[in-house]
Amino acid sequence: MATQGTQRITLAKGLNMGLRKAMEDDPKVLLMGEDVGKLGGVFRITDGLQKDFGEDRVIDSPLAESGIVGTAVGLALRGYRPVVEIQFDGFVYPAYDQIVCQVAKIQFRSQGKLKMPMVIRIPFGGGIGAVEHHSESPEAQFAHTPGLKVVACSNPVDGYWMIQQAIASDDPVIFLEPKRQYHADKADLDESATPEPLFTSRVVRAGTDATVLAYGPMVKSALAAAEAAATEGKSLEVIDLRTLSPLDMAPVYESVRRTGHAVVAHEAHVNLGMGAEIASRITEQCFYSLEAPVLRVGAFDTPYPPSRIEEDYLPDLDRILDAVDRSLEF
Repeated sequence: MATQGTQRITLAKGLNMGLRKAMEDDPKVLLMGEDVGKLGGVFRITDGLQKDFGEDRVIDSPLAESGIVGTAVGLALRGYRPVVEIQFDGFVYPAYDQIVCQVAKIQFRSQGKLKMPMVIRIPFGGGIGAVEHHSESPEAQFAHTPGLKVVACSNPVDGYWMIQQAIASDDPVIFLEPKRQYHADKADLDESATPEPLFTSRVVRAGTDATVLAYGPMVKSALAAAEAAATEGKSLEVIDLRTLSPLDMAPVYESVRRTGHAVVAHEAHVNLGMGAEIASRITEQCFYSLEAPVLRVGAFDTPYPPSRIEEDYLPDLDRILDAVDRSLEF
């Protein structure tokens, strides 16, 4: 129940409020994307913004992701702060050329003379029973690209603050939003609070026996796994990574040095996923503290399946707990 000065919001509402606040604070902030205006976006994240800010600032674009991002590049170079929405994760690839060849490189190429203050919002992950190309997890491809910042919110409060911080950044930010969390859970937002810095990880549940690392949609699953483990007398520490590039590993190292066990969970398939980089860094920095190998939990190494079997494909509480058990029994 919300206390005085707070309100209960969903992730969708938090993002909507954060976008609204950013647009109120800076007239150079523009929103662009397919159906973001009159419809308010397919997930209603931009609902009401075109009505209040006008069609010059909330722009319904053609169905052309390369055109959306390419136009945003020009706007950013001219001093605007465009926020573009990629309607679904699987639709980002027509704009991949613009993102990795232009957006990511302009600041470096110009030795910092040119800025690229752009946010690319991407609903990502599965769990909504969608058709092909609507449930991808492309985060590792962007985190692997120098020049891009990549963040993933997991809850309503972070959604509100992180989208504003991303828009205020002079660096281009890939902003990942777990679509199955948009309308799933509510949290108390205090708009007068001081947010944590954007590119930081956070311990969201303290524990002593093993460290579970997650981001985006898997944070909820990791917390549920910790709840279940507690009934068996196991204490799991859960860290919400929040930022994938740059990775904020200091809280991770501190935790793993205490617990001696680490499990990384994400929806993307395991092969060459974010978990591989995180496991490697933990091994390099915490080798003498580890009592077991760092284990990874992710989706199977296949294209995303038909929605009827996505529950078998996606990692869940049981697969996280299985990895924790294997780590503790090592």
